[in-house]
Amino acid sequence: MDSHTTDMKRLRITLVRSPLGYSQRHKATVRALGLRRMHQSVEQQDTPQLRGMVAKVTHLVKVEEI
Repeated sequence: MDSHTTDMKRLRITLVRSPLGYSQRHKATVRALGLRRMHQSVEQQDTPQLRGMVAKVTHLVKVEEI
């Protein structure tokens, strides 16, 4: 790993509401974030692309900077 990737912030994303009943695009976004089950958390690199995905499903997830 180079120093650039170790300096990047990370986000912990937790699925707090079920995507059932929401559009197929919201379900696909939740899956693309790596979330499969309720209350499951994943850690991802903080990138503009990830922030955009999270912005689409803010009503379903909880985000923490770590």
